[in-house]
Amino acid sequence: MSEPLEPEHGTRPLPAGDLAGPGDVLAPDRSSSSAAPVPARRDGGAGAGRFWSARRIPAAVLALLVLGAAALLLYDVAAVRADRPAMRWRRELAGELAERPLENTWVLAAAALAVLIGLWLLVLALTPGLRALLPMRRDRPGVRAALDRSAAALVLRDRAVEVAGVQSVRVRAGRGRAVVRAVSHFRELDDVRADLDTVLGAAVGELGLARPPSLSVHVRRPAKKG
Repeated sequence: MSEPLEPEHGTRPLPAGDLAGPGDVLAPDRSSSSAAPVPARRDGGAGAGRFWSARRIPAAVLALLVLGAAALLLYDVAAVRADRPAMRWRRELAGELAERPLENTWVLAAAALAVLIGLWLLVLALTPGLRALLPMRRDRPGVRAALDRSAAALVLRDRAVEVAGVQSVRVRAGRGRAVVRAVSHFRELDDVRADLDTVLGAAVGELGLARPPSLSVHVRRPAKKG
């Protein structure tokens, strides 16, 4: 009986500490109790960046304002070149700029407003936005995904209510931390908190986030009525 041929792209276990290359596939880790295969480490698997917002509304508003101001100024300049008087607003503005000193209150207020608008535009240009989206691990090249913070909070809440002794749960999922506030109507609070730490820690890992948030678990008794 002839020996079976090995496939051209078979699986092979890698030594500890080695990383999989572009053509390598990791075999399941038989030494652990889990039957899931060891995830392949690929470029960008742990460094997935946040999604950038297009910010169409601020850009459209700014573009319309600049376009309107430029069109109005161009029309007035063309009118002056055609031997017509300048618009009243431009004559008054030129007079105010010529007469008012720089330390005038209105001049300082206008300058402060311009600085604030400029800083706001710089913040919009240099920050990604979309804070409600949590980037997920990039385990496949060219594929990006994100999980909504409300969806992540819902998953954690559903896992928390399965713990014995938990009556109700409120979860607030942020980019860096998930705050869980549970109400327990029986069992010791320390036991319930320990079970929540275990269950929610596993749930956070299963979300597949590039930067899993830390957990802050609070357990209390229900408020007494009357």
